[in-house]
Amino acid sequence: MKLKLGENLGTRGAALFREAGHEVATVYEQRLTSSPDDNLIDVCTAEGRCLVTLDLDFSNPFLYPPWEYAGIAVLRLSSKGGIKELWSLCRLLIAGLVKDDLHGKLWIVQRGRIREYRPDREDEPWFL
Repeated sequence: MKLKLGENLGTRGAALFREAGHEVATVYEQRLTSSPDDNLIDVCTAEGRCLVTLDLDFSNPFLYPPWEYAGIAVLRLSSKGGIKELWSLCRLLIAGLVKDDLHGKLWIVQRGRIREYRPDREDEPWFL
């Protein structure tokens, strides 16, 4: 899968996804650091890449309707989360990408689970 990693995932994050076989571009490598959110998601769209980010703004489906994009995965650290938790969330996302396609979807990746935004399925829980 083609991914764009947000600026907080660094070279170790990129290495984890590349080792799992994903085609990765990073915000840092492409000199998009501190780029406005709208610009970043437009670049992802133009490149056909799913965005993997810690930026909670992208978890709002009313601002960024997931079906308009290649996919959005928001890594949500706990209040005491550190680097080990970040790598754990990356590995959880990688495992999720083996089971399902992120294209056109919004996934919230938290400790031990991935939630998928499903606006048309009110009767189903918001988890994968």
